[in-house]
Amino acid sequence: MFKTADGKSYGITFLLVSFLFPLWAICNGMIDAMDKHFQDFYHLSKAESANVQFSHYLGYFFMAMPSGWLVRKLGYKGGIVIGLLIAAAGCLWFFPATRIDGFWAVLVAVCVTAMGLTFLETVANPYTTVLGSPRYASARINLAQSFNAVGWPLGPFIGGLFFYSAIKGTHQEQVNAAHQTLWVPYAAIAIIAVVLAAIFLKSKMPEPGSGELATADVEIDLPPEVVAKTSLWVPILLFINVCFLGFALGMIVRFFAQIFYMDKATLADPEAMKALGIRLDYVFWVSSSVFFALGMALFLGKRKALSASHSIWAHPHFSAATIAQFLYVAAQAGIFSFFINYVVEDMPAIGESLKSAWFIGGDAGSIFRNGAWHVSDQGATKLLSYFGFILFLIGRYTGALILKRTSAHKMLGLYSLINVILMIVIVAKLQWLSVVALFLSFFFMSIMFPTIFALGIFGLGATKAKSASPFIVMAIMGGAVLPKVMGAIGDRDGMSAGFIVPAVCFAAIAFYGFFWSKLSGSDGLVGADVSKGH
Repeated sequence: MFKTADGKSYGITFLLVSFLFPLWAICNGMIDAMDKHFQDFYHLSKAESANVQFSHYLGYFFMAMPSGWLVRKLGYKGGIVIGLLIAAAGCLWFFPATRIDGFWAVLVAVCVTAMGLTFLETVANPYTTVLGSPRYASARINLAQSFNAVGWPLGPFIGGLFFYSAIKGTHQEQVNAAHQTLWVPYAAIAIIAVVLAAIFLKSKMPEPGSGELATADVEIDLPPEVVAKTSLWVPILLFINVCFLGFALGMIVRFFAQIFYMDKATLADPEAMKALGIRLDYVFWVSSSVFFALGMALFLGKRKALSASHSIWAHPHFSAATIAQFLYVAAQAGIFSFFINYVVEDMPAIGESLKSAWFIGGDAGSIFRNGAWHVSDQGATKLLSYFGFILFLIGRYTGALILKRTSAHKMLGLYSLINVILMIVIVAKLQWLSVVALFLSFFFMSIMFPTIFALGIFGLGATKAKSASPFIVMAIMGGAVLPKVMGAIGDRDGMSAGFIVPAVCFAAIAFYGFFWSKLSGSDGLVGADVSKGH
């Protein structure tokens, strides 16, 4: 499987590349365990703590295009080394960040680490396809992704050990103690990243040449009558993309303004935070309006070029995919990041019999509150690791089997519609039924990222697919923007109410799935590869 036609074996190189998969999965998983800790340590609202996710996805947004360009210039080896070193720098910054009196320092660490991970994700998946015979390219990707599967549950498990202290004392004393050890797992990841960078730098790594596999399909020419029907959607979807982009860029400006003006003294003063919030909202609306106006001017000026047959934006199933991906990652990030808040605040009491259960981490996983035992912060991270992400992985692998025989857009629509129902159950506060709905949502989210990606580039051909892919990757900016809205609703009306945001997102994704064939002019895509995904 790892031998090329000339007899060379790249099994060792494949093994090294495979180590990258759990590395970014663990980092992503730990991010989801951070929010509640920062809420308690910095006395943040849920909306403010969502800046952790904002910083994480901002790193991906900033580096999606540059990473692809640098990899083309420096090759796969250069891209991996740069990515590892940037990620190591971000991880090492966590040590001084936890000693600096400011939330901004931690957010810088999160953002820089994510920028390095962007390189690794850009390189690793395609590189596994060339490390051996083309015949086994798909098998190699799936094997490498099995390493990724190990990392996802480990992330919140490790986070629970270091972000939520089990020492005896008041809750604030536990929070303060945990903050002093928050940097430890990141320091370990930094050391691993530097060692891997040195090994990659010394290793002989093949660069794909004429034998590189073309994973995208041949461009499909649609009949004129189909083009006429689908072209009606082009300006509408482009307008929605402009709206989303203006909104996202406005949020970025607001984010940097908040980081610049907000310090620990401001956070401790409710009146100062209220006044700052009003100013930041003004900054957001002004900047969003400016970016929207600029986007519309560009759209109107380039309307004919964007609608021309050679443009990727002339394919409505692609431009709709960028919207669907924006909304999916927003829903995923919101559910992952506020999982702990929901379990701690809205999950029913567990009773005496379950307070020491292994799946919540024993006695440290429970807390006595309001006359009953409830799951603690640390216990919630164990539930996220043991059940949430395990269901996510089961869903991805079973989804891969189902999609070999079922149209991808129909499965996307069905899974999204089920998640809409599950989110409504959570909002309705139906006790344990709502808790079950939360866990089931992990299963039905599992196939969405890679399926939307595959549906978006379907029929574009190899050349256009390469141009379209970075835009779909950049659409993960939704994971930075909408969780702040979800957190704001959670602050005002309770965490359960905040799940109305992913409900709306999943409803839009369901619409994309069920109407994809009309947008693409195709009967369907069968055999979509969902082993890959963020």
